[in-house]
Amino acid sequence: MLGLSSVQQIKSTALQSATELVMRIPDSILLTVAENLLNQGIAQPEGRRFILKMLKELKSQWYRFHPNVRRKFTNNVFGNLMLFSGEKHKKVAERLGDFPVIMVVSPTMRCNLKCEGCYSANYDREDAISTERFDRLLTECEELGIYFIVVSGGEPFLRRDLLDMFEKHSELEFMVYTNGTIIHNMKLAKKLAELGNVIPCISVEGFKEETDKRRGDGVYDKIDRVMDELREEGVMFGFSATPMRHNNELLVSDEFVDYYIKKGCFIGWYFNYMPVGRDPNLDLMPTPEQRLYRLRRIREIRETKPILASDFWCDGELVGGCLSGARAYFHINASGGVEPCVFHQFSVDNILDKPLIECLDSAYFRHIRKELKSIENPLRPCPIIDHPEILRRAVKTYGSKPSQPGGEKLLDGELAKGLDEYARKLKEIMDPEFAKRAHGYVRSIWEKKSQAN
Repeated sequence: MLGLSSVQQIKSTALQSATELVMRIPDSILLTVAENLLNQGIAQPEGRRFILKMLKELKSQWYRFHPNVRRKFTNNVFGNLMLFSGEKHKKVAERLGDFPVIMVVSPTMRCNLKCEGCYSANYDREDAISTERFDRLLTECEELGIYFIVVSGGEPFLRRDLLDMFEKHSELEFMVYTNGTIIHNMKLAKKLAELGNVIPCISVEGFKEETDKRRGDGVYDKIDRVMDELREEGVMFGFSATPMRHNNELLVSDEFVDYYIKKGCFIGWYFNYMPVGRDPNLDLMPTPEQRLYRLRRIREIRETKPILASDFWCDGELVGGCLSGARAYFHINASGGVEPCVFHQFSVDNILDKPLIECLDSAYFRHIRKELKSIENPLRPCPIIDHPEILRRAVKTYGSKPSQPGGEKLLDGELAKGLDEYARKLKEIMDPEFAKRAHGYVRSIWEKKSQAN
């Protein structure tokens, strides 16, 4: 009788062979078949288009990636995440009402840079999560069907056991948000290609002037070189950009996107500046008008350029609103605190005290998931800056504590008043935009969701 490892090996081998065949099917046939299947499984039209875009770009760029990268992506994303974890997800959903598929973990808050407006600058710099607890946390994720792990920080590559975790947990796919300097300094590109299950996303602020102004002199040149190194080794990688008031338009310009496509970026993630962490400043946030402009440009970029671009504040239509609080993802900070989101920096539980599943099943997280499902406009999905009353209610009701000094400013005072005004102006802009977009089937999704709540 075949053991579990033998069955897994057979599945993996069959999946690898099937994927190689699929990559040779003409686009017209592959995308038509995929669209028919997605129509049955994904309610949001924007979500279906996003998956089709991913398949199209994977197919066109597949053979520029290292064989290990192709093998791990096939096994971990297509296999473990999308095809083979259904029973695990069903079991988790029976308990939580939802099933998370992504964990964000910040295994260290140490960093070799000091960027203006850093969202995590005030966290304790001591790593409370031991190697053993980090290892067990990743094992818990595998048991719960969470096969996509986003690693943030701090600068993740300052944690010495990180590469060992990538290697030991080879069934997981890791996306790492990094400033890129350690990859360059330690010549890690070749090692990442050999591992195959790591997708670095390099933080940029624009070009040399914008990046060095926020991150420090000489950082841009290192980023530029490390992208060349990753591309030459066949690593799948991307950029991570923080739209702020001064660079919002630049970051979605043809000049910017085309340059990083040329550098080899497969992915482009956009993270709206958030007024948390080091010296929160509402004047750094893009205005509601700028956010609407970025929303429209992100869609144009996806439709016209060979890169998978996404913006977590502008793409609520893709996934049905905010996914934090373990609706689909959550964050573990370096102290073990379990947070709804990397920016929603309040917690009531810690993985040092109890199993992960118990933390995700807390009354605090359940409250947040329920509140998020009540949001009617997915173009205003964020419970921190778009609906700041949601964060305040949750914190007040359950007595959750700020994870870093200064977090309480979101609850009361000038910053809180400023966020209320921002949310009011955003509503004036995004509600008419959604009314124009949300017709037919899209509108029916949100009407049904609203009635259910």
